[in-house]
Amino acid sequence: MATARKKILCIEDDRETATQIAKELVDRGFEVNTAHDGLKGFIEIVKDKPDLVLCDVSVPTMSGFEVLEHLIAVEPRLGHTPLMFLTALADRDNELKGRQLGADDFVTRPIDFDVLATIISARLAGVAHTKLQPKLVQLNDHEIETLTWVARGKTSAAIAQKLGLVKRTVDFHIDNAKIKLGAATRTEAAIKAAASGLIEP
Repeated sequence: MATARKKILCIEDDRETATQIAKELVDRGFEVNTAHDGLKGFIEIVKDKPDLVLCDVSVPTMSGFEVLEHLIAVEPRLGHTPLMFLTALADRDNELKGRQLGADDFVTRPIDFDVLATIISARLAGVAHTKLQPKLVQLNDHEIETLTWVARGKTSAAIAQKLGLVKRTVDFHIDNAKIKLGAATRTEAAIKAAASGLIEP
């Protein structure tokens, strides 16, 4: 018996982009519905219970962030529905806000559909790349302090000056935090730490 295709809802106000995303994902074996504003998308989530939601941050009527907030509010009833943001805003503040709200992932445009399909499959398999057992990760005071300043956009040199340390020591603490959080970059480490409640930017 054939396995049921996983249902994805794409909330995207640009109809041409929504159609392209739907076509690419259908070709990769998913069932895809689209909605062109946040409110319609949210109603569709409640009504149709998709397996995963792709949502543009800047959709009309209800922003992507508001969709996520409403989704979290109804999750006890729906169960956890992974939500991934699609955005052209390769902007740290937006990503940080989304992670803090509980977004499962961010995909920036132009979209690499092979990568997108891989991320979706991993999410649907329950692989939470961004939620790295937050309660098990322990950062020491120095790592928390330096990562907090990284999250505020400060360079290692600026952090060193603020804390009365040498830059090499700041980099050492940041590198240790990156290893503990499984992060490739200092920005990713700061985002994961903030999303896990380990720091307050």
